[in-house]
Amino acid sequence: MSGPNGDPSVSIEVGEDDEFSEEEYAAINSMLDQINSCLDDLEERNDVLNAKLKDLLESNRQARQEFREQVAPPPGEPADGDRVEQ
Repeated sequence: MSGPNGDPSVSIEVGEDDEFSEEEYAAINSMLDQINSCLDDLEERNDVLNAKLKDLLESNRQARQEFREQVAPPPGEPADGDRVEQ
């Protein structure tokens, strides 16, 4: 097996009497550390994207509210569809 960063090829075929060598344990440990580091990075990126999405949704909500306020008639005046012609 070859590690993601060119770690030495390590065979993990284990027979009944075979045990992992120190080199094999070190290679596996190194690969697990790299996987853990990648997962931590992905989690951090996910948190940043989640925060940006919340900001975008809040901004969109505020923009819609401002638009509604600009379009809505002043209090006490009927809306355009409510006016009755005499």
